[in-house]
Amino acid sequence: MIINHNIAALNTLNHLNAATNAQSKAMQKLSSGLRINSAADDAAGLAISEKMRSQIRGLSQAINNAQDGISLVQTAEGALNETHGILQRMRELSIQSANETNTDDDRSALDKEFQQLKQEVTRIADQTEFNTKTLLKGGFGATSSAGANIVAGKGVTDYNVGGSSVGSIVLTSAAGTSSGVKLTAVFTDANGNSTTQVLDNVAIPTGTNSSTINFDKLGFSFTANSSLSADSFTGDDADNTITIKAAAAKFQIGANKDQTIDLSINNMDATALGINTNDILTKDKAQTSIQALDGAIKKVSTERANLGSVQNRLEHTINNLTTSSENLTSAESRIRDVDMAKEMSEQTKQSILAQAAQAMLAQANQQPQQVLQLLR
Repeated sequence: MIINHNIAALNTLNHLNAATNAQSKAMQKLSSGLRINSAADDAAGLAISEKMRSQIRGLSQAINNAQDGISLVQTAEGALNETHGILQRMRELSIQSANETNTDDDRSALDKEFQQLKQEVTRIADQTEFNTKTLLKGGFGATSSAGANIVAGKGVTDYNVGGSSVGSIVLTSAAGTSSGVKLTAVFTDANGNSTTQVLDNVAIPTGTNSSTINFDKLGFSFTANSSLSADSFTGDDADNTITIKAAAAKFQIGANKDQTIDLSINNMDATALGINTNDILTKDKAQTSIQALDGAIKKVSTERANLGSVQNRLEHTINNLTTSSENLTSAESRIRDVDMAKEMSEQTKQSILAQAAQAMLAQANQQPQQVLQLLR
């Protein structure tokens, strides 16, 4: 027998410490409800779980973004619904004024309402906002169609952009040979500030084809009615059509970069609808107004159809995002959440082992006392 080292006690103490530590970890998992409380619990599982959590939170915010997008679309569509009603009333007044039974005084009275309604169309376009963003003035990811298509040869062409930003320029070359085109775009804002980008040796295929030349990285902010000039077409003379496309507004509807939906809303004021100069003071003018209003009603109908399709798309997007979030949450739960029944069994087992180790440690510590019996 030896008394300097109590091997049995040391062995029992090690088992007691192991059981106590395991019991402590089990209690931590039971109290938090998580299987992984630190990287030491499962390093790989923690990394996978955190990646999933990032996606889950991103999906949750994307759902909110899509819902905000629906609210914006509903705001714009509701305003255009009122514009539709106004245009229908203006057309009704035009038809009434076109009737030969009316006197000049009658038509003058009808025109007063006509002009007020026309002003209201522009007011709706000017003041329809969502979160301080004007929606119906062509600055929300859209440009006015007026003056958008210009046929140019060599030289400089100036044209106005009704939207707030230019996303790209589409250059179409008619039949002929263009070995290379040098396109210089000069952007000038309302204050006279300008920036220039030159694209040299742009390949324009022969025949009636188109190439998109992007100017979306100029880092230049534009106000409404800014101007853009294009010059220096080199090579053979040919008809060239330059089409301005505005940079569309983007709804971030995904958890990752560039998962967006584009939305463009055209200018919906009286000028853009082509009715700003109309009146119904004479029979002939009333007939002209009827034709103009038919075109305006068609434009508003087209815009409302576009908004409706975007709203439907966003609603389906929300459904898909919700399903993705649920599935990803379930997968993350399997990795990170604790099985309460299993962990409770583990905690009970470790508690019993700790109590047994304590009892055995007490007995092991008593063994050296037996040496005293030999000394008596």
